[in-house]
Parts: sequence; structure tokens; C-alpha cells
Amino acid sequence: QLFRPDNFVFGQTGAGNNWAKGHYTEGAELIDSVLDVVRKEAESCDCLQGFQITHSLGGGTGSGMGTLLISKIREEYPDRIMCTYSVCPSPKVSDTVVEPYNATLSVHQLVENADEVMCLDNEALYDICFRTLKLTTPTYGDLNHLVCAAMSGITTCLRFPGQLNSDLRKLAVNLIPFPRLHFFMIGFAPLTSRGSQQYRALTVPELTQQQFDAKNMMCAADPRHGRYLTAACMFRGRMSTKEVDEQMLNVQNKNSSYFVEWIPNNIKASVCDIPPKGLKMS
Repeated sequence: QLFRPDNFVFGQTGAGNNWAKGHYTEGAELIDSVLDVVRKEAESCDCLQGFQITHSLGGGTGSGMGTLLISKIREEYPDRIMCTYSVCPSPKVSDTVVEPYNATLSVHQLVENADEVMCLDNEALYDICFRTLKLTTPTYGDLNHLVCAAMSGITTCLRFPGQLNSDLRKLAVNLIPFPRLHFFMIGFAPLTSRGSQQYRALTVPELTQQQFDAKNMMCAADPRHGRYLTAACMFRGRMSTKEVDEQMLNVQNKNSSYFVEWIPNNIKASVCDIPPKGLKMS
């Protein structure tokens, strides 16, 4: 069990895909009991690093009440990192007519109050399931599994020993050139279908090549259409840090046109000793 049963907070009605309902009326009534739960958890921490919020930007509760919660937590814990995993509306996969409005209102809040926003969208996750994992009927469980892999990779250095440690704050310091530009794309490697698993070599060069591949991005934006300001690579498993550094240099030299020239050495790397379950390295 991941969450304490007493920590769940329920409301009588939903926000009905209405951002204002989530942010001002229904959400505002519930927010104090949510902050109570947050405070209890925060008080039992030895050293609180920050908060991770998973929400969607297309609905009413995730976007409206989610951003309200972010701004309230910001008031109460101003010096802690606020990291959000935000499911953005995507061009092809749409559940709600009013997604664009809800997302626009939320992005304004995220720009002001979040420290790091990991942009996810269902279209990209479905694409990964269809094309890379060769699943014929992906469920939300499969999509969540992909996001889990990325989320656990980002916080892995807080939980396990490693050769080159990182945490949410180091990530923010190294990735954000200007305070308002804190929207990140996530790529995860290795992603292979069950059938072709035994034919793929798991090496640092292979992982590096895969994680920068547009097919592995969890957000339906093609990195080849723009340029990287900064990047952070988090490796898990037993590997040599020398090899990691060489690969990072290699990526920048080979694809120098995709990295802005006014930030030299703009890839941060970290290495954690413990790989995810079922993989030798990732």
C-alpha cells in the first residue's frame, strides 16, 4: 500500500471539468482538509525535500484544485521544491471539450508557483505503447506504468545510494536557465517490446541514444523541431561514471546543432547504483 488510507480526501461533487469550480468554489471548500493531511505528512519527515503533484491540466479538479493546492503549499513551505507531473491536453487524444481553457488557466499558475513541471501527455504515452512496446490495447495502467518509471527515476537518488547523487533541487538548479522556463520533457530508456527484449544490449551508449530519441519522449513534441537549453540524464544501475561522462560529451558534440551554444556543457548527469525492478540498468 502506497498511501495511508486516512490521507485520502473526498468531496461531495466533482468540479465537472470546470477550472473555476476546482479553483474557487468546490476546491476551495476542500483545500483546508487537504493541507491538513499535507502538514501531518510534512511534520513526520526528517528532512523534507519537496512536493510532487500528479494532476491533469484538462479537467477541473486536477487543474483547478491542483493549482490551488500548489499555491497554498507555496505559501506554507516557500523554501521547498514544488515538482508537478502534469498531463497536458494533446492534439489527437482529447477527452474534454474545454481542455484548452482549463490548461491555459493552469499553465499560468504553474509558471508562477511550480519549480519544475514535467509535461506528460496521453498521446505520446499511447504512441510509446503502440510503437515501441507493441501493445495492441494499452490501458491507463500501461500509461501509468510508463510515467511511474520516469517518476521513480527522478527521485531515485533520494532513496538509494549512488556514485553521482542528485535531488529535486540539484535538478532544478542545473536545468532552469530562467525562472519561468521550468517545463521539462521526459524520456525514458530502455523501452523494448517483450519479444525483442533479449536482443537489445543494455549499455550506456545505447541508453543515451534511446533517451534522447523522439520516440521515447512522454510528451508529443518533437525535440528535433527545437533546441535543448539544458538536459539532465539520470542513470540507474552499475556503470562507470567515466563512460557516462564520455557519452554526455559525445551527445553534445555529435548533435551540437540541437543544443544552444550560449550554455556550454548543458547536460547534467547523475548515477544511482540501484536499477529499477527487472532491469540491469536504465
